[in-house]
Amino acid sequence: MDIATLIGIVAGFGLIIGSIALGSPIGAFINLPGLLIVLGGTLAATFINESMAQVFSAVKVATNAFFERKHSKEEIISRVIELAAKARKEGLVSLEGEDIPDPFLARGVQLGVDGLSPEIISAILYGELSNLKSRHQRGQAIFKFMGGTAPAMGMIGTLIGLVQMLQAMDDPSSIGPAMAVALLTTLYGAVLAFLLFLPIASKLEWRTRMETSHKNLAITGVESILKGDNSMVIQSKLDAYLSPSEKAEKAGRDKA
Repeated sequence: MDIATLIGIVAGFGLIIGSIALGSPIGAFINLPGLLIVLGGTLAATFINESMAQVFSAVKVATNAFFERKHSKEEIISRVIELAAKARKEGLVSLEGEDIPDPFLARGVQLGVDGLSPEIISAILYGELSNLKSRHQRGQAIFKFMGGTAPAMGMIGTLIGLVQMLQAMDDPSSIGPAMAVALLTTLYGAVLAFLLFLPIASKLEWRTRMETSHKNLAITGVESILKGDNSMVIQSKLDAYLSPSEKAEKAGRDKA
């Protein structure tokens, strides 16, 4: 679980609700017609813009914003070096049934055990990586679209509220509800866009970059195992995927 995402959403909405409660009743900021216009209109526009399957796929992709990868790059590097050492001594077949925590790395190793050529294995793994990136980028695009649409629907709600207000100028009791729709829809649109949809899209982009880096590392590791590279060569190749901070942490642990 990515606590940062959860904290951000809870804190964001909590601060907004709390600031409202300090100045006026919460009920004054709850407007069903406004919610229907903004939330319903955003969802409707999304379904018009995308297929049903893509929208539901985006919801699945969005779960990546709430979960972090379980296995670090260093864990994958260490496992690759162990597997390569065993493969050099006992042959690729000896890796059959090995416990490999990373599923993508495990798939690449199994393809090698099954006797596929390194070129075919690389093509398969890069193809899977390309498809993953396409799915994730589609999900990101949908949340970006929703982030751009929500404020626009809020503006539409504002215009509707203003028209209703102008039509009710002779009835003072109707001006308040119409003005509430006009103002609250803008608020709803801004909150949904800048506190939910766009931050999720941004975090999904970052998650995709991290996932791509992990999978490229795994592919390089599989290729090294198949080539029979020694531990020093593999370490040098795979360390290139570590960030400066990760390299510094690793160097610190090695010295200790």
